[in-house]
Amino acid sequence: MPKTAKINKADKVQEEQPPLLPADKPNSRLTLLLKEYLQDDEIESIWNAYRLSKKAHEGQKRSSGEDYITHPVSVACIAAKFHLDAASIQAALLHDVVEDTSITVEEIEKNFNPQVAQLVGGLSKLDKINFDDATHAQAENFRKMLLAMSQDVRVILVKLSDRLHNMQTLNHLKPSKRIRIAQETTDIYSPIANRLGLNSLYQELEDLAFRHIHPLRYKTINKAILAARGNRKEVVGRILDDIQKKLKSFRIKAKVSGREKNESSIHRKMLKKHTSFSQINDIYAFRVIVEDQNDCYLALGALHSLYKPIAGKFKDYIAIPKANGYQSLHTTLFGPFGTPVEVQIRTDSMHKLAEAGVAAHWLYKTKDAHVTQLQQQTNQWLKKLLEIQSDDSDSLEFLEHLKVDLFPDEVYVFTPKGKIFALPKGSTTIDFAYAVHTDVGNSAVAVKVNQELVPLREEVKTGDHIEIITAPLAKPNPAWLNFVITGKARSQIRTYLRSAESQDLVVLGNSMLNNALKAFHIDPNAIKKKYWDKLILDYHLKSKEEVLTEIALGKKINVMVAHQLTSIMDGVKKTKTQSKFLDVITIKGSEDMAVELASCCHPIPGDPILGYINKGKGLIIHTHDCPVIRKFNLDPERWVDVEWEPNSDRLYKVSLNILVSNERGMLAQMAAAISEASSNIENVNLEESDGSNFVNINFVVQVKNRIHLAEIIRSLRKINKISRITRVKVAK
Repeated sequence: MPKTAKINKADKVQEEQPPLLPADKPNSRLTLLLKEYLQDDEIESIWNAYRLSKKAHEGQKRSSGEDYITHPVSVACIAAKFHLDAASIQAALLHDVVEDTSITVEEIEKNFNPQVAQLVGGLSKLDKINFDDATHAQAENFRKMLLAMSQDVRVILVKLSDRLHNMQTLNHLKPSKRIRIAQETTDIYSPIANRLGLNSLYQELEDLAFRHIHPLRYKTINKAILAARGNRKEVVGRILDDIQKKLKSFRIKAKVSGREKNESSIHRKMLKKHTSFSQINDIYAFRVIVEDQNDCYLALGALHSLYKPIAGKFKDYIAIPKANGYQSLHTTLFGPFGTPVEVQIRTDSMHKLAEAGVAAHWLYKTKDAHVTQLQQQTNQWLKKLLEIQSDDSDSLEFLEHLKVDLFPDEVYVFTPKGKIFALPKGSTTIDFAYAVHTDVGNSAVAVKVNQELVPLREEVKTGDHIEIITAPLAKPNPAWLNFVITGKARSQIRTYLRSAESQDLVVLGNSMLNNALKAFHIDPNAIKKKYWDKLILDYHLKSKEEVLTEIALGKKINVMVAHQLTSIMDGVKKTKTQSKFLDVITIKGSEDMAVELASCCHPIPGDPILGYINKGKGLIIHTHDCPVIRKFNLDPERWVDVEWEPNSDRLYKVSLNILVSNERGMLAQMAAAISEASSNIENVNLEESDGSNFVNINFVVQVKNRIHLAEIIRSLRKINKISRITRVKVAK
């Protein structure tokens, strides 16, 4: 059985590389790579792309002083290692010509084919567009690239090859630019490589980025690794021998190798554990490659009989693969001299997939079912990008969603039927609901985790069984945006709220306009479409709904719109004074998005109220005695008469300040009294004692109306230790 004893990176001898240029010569690096898997006619089509690229970049130099053509050829070499098809290699060679030369995407399509042109278009940055700042431009470029990737995953495989070569040659740039590109890599590109299962590429990008973002830390850790090698060489050799002998005794055929963890991986562990390098013992990891899946578990048992496993350090990614398709058994053992020993056990096909990820489809031309499943999972993830994009969020919001979804730490949870969902660490039950389906998230009212009811903001943990309880009339709560973390959940909640707000504003605007039309003795149903079309044209708007929304937001006055509508209609005379005959607008209490209850006076049904149209915000409801009305000189034309709709079933928050004797058990008595009055306590806090026998307690309770509030106050007054109860209207 072979074993790899030499694991020192510094001891590896650099093999002599074939020449890079001219790329179309028989002994060039790219030619040798392409001949491994492509036909002669395909290779010839690639040389056509190379010659066009070389001609287009003629005279251009890289920061290193090399001819620019060395970059696209190097990118093509990296892409060829993944055995990408001819169109992808052509795109790799041409990926900068649209940005940096006069050649257009249309010319590429004419000279090659639509597929190559589409790939090059997806790889090209947005040009000739002005942005407010560099951050917006960068975010919009990411969005363009990732949406192109959602149409064709080869776009990102070539882009990652491009990024890897840029990172390998970063030393020739200014320090500020190096740090920016390295940070961009660690924020977006290396997580994407990880998400697509491109493990080797991910590790190299991470290490290169760490080297440039934290050069001193990199040098310190690298120096410490080199110093520790001599001391640990004997221990590592012994562990390799022990593993080999134990597997042989169990008659398990295996390849055993040791590898040194890279500097960025050790740095992450130091940060996570808040320890120094000297306290990180497991800088070496061991890999066992066996013949089939059964042998994985047999090997695990053999190693657990060799060294004691560390509790809580075993992970079975074979039974439950990672979202990127990765499969392996992970265990950590107590090795000789108390050294922790990390071991990964997998089959050869699992190992290939771990290194190549979604690129395994091209690299091995396999029909393996697991690769097909991985492609389906990747397509689902890419589809999520489109779902996020369907929201009218800007590019920075889209990038924020994406970064969360790329977060490498994941938890694995189950539906009641046993289906597995992978979610980012820190996800809540609402994130899970939206992962199941948008409709499930939008109608969620309660949740059970492991058969127990928990709050909707509860964080989920690996192994949780989650059941979402829905209701037909339920809708998303804006407060959910304070705790959900997945891009899909945030996007869908915002989409719903914007839609609901739009619908509510249209309804409110329609009510306000109809009210004004009745004052002009015009039946709203009598206004024909042609009159509306003329009004929409005059206002330079797109639809009737936009007109109604502008009325609700106070951007247009309902009386003026009614006046203009009726003036368009033939034979109708109007006077502006008729606006005094406007009817009262009924407030149902359910127009959450279009009607706002003023925070200065906290009106509830039963309170005399007035409505003020705040330009851009909609209708704000105040009580008649609200101090804001007296304090500010508000435009009287924006006030409208409003009244509560009877029998509203909505609950409203009311603040109560209670002065009570400072005795044991009083809080419990008051809570019981509020509960007896069929109310719920939303918040309670005690003001700091002034040393007297009395204390002020502030309650926020839920009430239906003033009558319900009166019942609560009567219930509280039965407690003889209460001295005073005051409804707090003005926010402090």
